[in-house]
Amino acid sequence: MPAYCGVVPDELNVVFKALADRTRRKLLDSLHESNGQTLAELCERVDMTRQSATQHLDLLEAANLITTVRRGREKLHYLNPVPLQDIQERWIDKFERPRLRMLSSVKRLAEEEMTDKPSHVYVIYIESSPEKVWDALTDADLTARYWGHSNVSDWAEGSRWEHRRTDGSGTADVVGTVVESARPTRLVTTWADPDSESAEGTSRVTFDIAPFGDIVRLTVTHEDLADEDERADAASGWAAVLSNLKSIIETGHPLPQAPWEMP
Repeated sequence: MPAYCGVVPDELNVVFKALADRTRRKLLDSLHESNGQTLAELCERVDMTRQSATQHLDLLEAANLITTVRRGREKLHYLNPVPLQDIQERWIDKFERPRLRMLSSVKRLAEEEMTDKPSHVYVIYIESSPEKVWDALTDADLTARYWGHSNVSDWAEGSRWEHRRTDGSGTADVVGTVVESARPTRLVTTWADPDSESAEGTSRVTFDIAPFGDIVRLTVTHEDLADEDERADAASGWAAVLSNLKSIIETGHPLPQAPWEMP
């Protein structure tokens, strides 16, 4: 299998099958317009019965095209663009990158208007162990290889962490605090511009790592983003970074063109 292939053939078949149905594409379109909807909200927007919508949503979730988050008694549905990023790298970028940039249509994925819902929820499945995934997120040398920045900290709760450039300058483009640190299952950090670490400009990223059969399910939740520009940057950035993370863990090699080098 080529090193750049983030999705194995069987997974690609599931994704393409899910996208082939017009009703399921309609549900994805609805989530694209307003992410983080409940089942009732989706049924109302697409004029569908709960039973029918549930069946289609189950297939979309099985294809990893959506993910769900519990908020109290509600179950919220979110787009998960990581499989689309994998398809882009495997099929679209390989043949015609300049004119067919899928990310241009994915920038606004996972945006929402309600402040009590996560701004972004991404899920990716990795053939690895929870410990190796944790280390890939926290090891400075390894993050430099697939992220283009070194994540530097002792990763103790309350400690500072920095997202440093790899050009030798030691400059940090993102700084924050380690809120929760429970290796290898959960890491929560705040994110802020080093020039403006005010509470208003601070967002929060949660990495939940859980076994899923013989593989690992990594869920990334990025919330409390300050404005539309930040949400757009996150929407395009996380999908690329997570695809590159998956590739380096499973193959030992980053993607042919790193996410931070992409036009």
